[in-house]
Amino acid sequence: MDETRQKLVGHKIKTATEIAAVLGPRPRTQAVIMCHGTFDIVHPGHIRHLLYAKSKGDVLVASLTADAHVTKANVRPYVPQELRALNLAALEAVNFVLIDPHPTPLRNIGIIQPDYFAKGYEYHRNGLHPRTQEEKAAVEAYGGELILTPGDIVFSSSQIIDEGAPVLAAEKLALTLEAQGLTFDVLRQALQQPAGIRVHLIGDTIVDSYTHCSVNGGITKTPTISVRFEEQRDFVGGSGIVAKHLKSAGADVTFSTVLGEDPLGDFAANDLTAAGVECLSIRDHTRPTTNKNVMIAGGYHLLQVDRVDNRTISEPAVRTLIERIHDIPADIVIFSDFRHGVFSAGTIPSLIAAIPDDVFRVADSQVASRWGNILDFRGFDLITPNEHEARFALGDQDSIARRLGLKLYDMAQCATLILKLRERGLLTFVGSADADADQRTFFPLDSFAQDVVDTVGAGDALLAYAALGIFRSHHPLIGSVLGSLAAAVECQHEGNVRVHPRAVLGKLDGVERRARCR
Repeated sequence: MDETRQKLVGHKIKTATEIAAVLGPRPRTQAVIMCHGTFDIVHPGHIRHLLYAKSKGDVLVASLTADAHVTKANVRPYVPQELRALNLAALEAVNFVLIDPHPTPLRNIGIIQPDYFAKGYEYHRNGLHPRTQEEKAAVEAYGGELILTPGDIVFSSSQIIDEGAPVLAAEKLALTLEAQGLTFDVLRQALQQPAGIRVHLIGDTIVDSYTHCSVNGGITKTPTISVRFEEQRDFVGGSGIVAKHLKSAGADVTFSTVLGEDPLGDFAANDLTAAGVECLSIRDHTRPTTNKNVMIAGGYHLLQVDRVDNRTISEPAVRTLIERIHDIPADIVIFSDFRHGVFSAGTIPSLIAAIPDDVFRVADSQVASRWGNILDFRGFDLITPNEHEARFALGDQDSIARRLGLKLYDMAQCATLILKLRERGLLTFVGSADADADQRTFFPLDSFAQDVVDTVGAGDALLAYAALGIFRSHHPLIGSVLGSLAAAVECQHEGNVRVHPRAVLGKLDGVERRARCR
């Protein structure tokens, strides 16, 4: 929060021990009443609940569930705990706010020992819930009382979010940074640090073609759409665009890949060299350069034609890659796996074994319609799967995103996991589900994308900027923010266009302006 809001209401936000010290032991001259809930989006139902509670006591303590223990819906809470605490503290009726790091309020009830513990009427409508029964027992153990507030008007944060969630990306980022002792200037410094980081990237190159057409109509004899060719634009994609992003961001990039002995292979090699990437391509006359050609008419993607050979690359090519990984000096080694031959069950163990011990190791394995698995890259410093890839790796279609990410984090044995959630942003995991209650195990970030033209390549931009950001700053949140901003920039262009730090800086400046205006 900004300094003005901190001075106005920040003093209300305390720990349970601090609140107990201020209130003193029971019996007290003033009656203390405590409420507990998620308070994801504060709505009229919450206000009536809090006001009724305050009418029954002199001091109102509002306790909210920490982010780590909110399990409603797939990506919740929508509002992070620091901002939820600020919202409650801004209410005149509320005297103290605490963020409860525990799964239930039982421990803090015992510390504060409120005279009354207030629950919404809905918790009694169909009989007392077992958890509410536990809370009732905890309060009555020292002589307190559970009271129920009226339920004459019922609202739902979940319904409000589902029907049209407010845009809070900038505000949430500002509070998340503050909670970690970081600033927007720290992000700028990480983005603009001197060049010279040596990156060795290994992966599959793809040439993405965009064939623009106009629709002539249908052929009457067969169910065939007739289109007229207008233009075709080719972009180096796959691992190739990751290499170009890394170079634009200031890294010294060596790129090892396999290309066909064909015009598209020449195009890719020349394009990468022109971008300043040292492209060490292995040319294989037995396989084509991977090409994905999408036909577009009137802004709609009609059809995609792929020219691919997903066989594992030859043994001589694998040996060459192993030698390069072992011998080429690098600060960071990135495996960018699109499952077009470089990475397979047969090649991955030997490629991983070739990485020197003192190198920062990064991996991204894109499943799509193939059989990649991010768990092939256990023990890496950073992995960046999307939600679909995480569910594929774990065989889990049911868990909410946070539990899914924590499970994958533990199984992958990585230092940092960035779980990409498309238009919902991302979750960065830096700790196990078994971590101490007070330890921050994950950071949620909303998407910063605006005026989206094409989402292809957004994950590649995130991979490049996140890897460099974490390596430079030694802070996973900084890398995650820079990666998310780079992905937002990429979404504003058709095809794979390399993202320059100036564009990321401009996006960052805009986010900071929005945060300060709230």
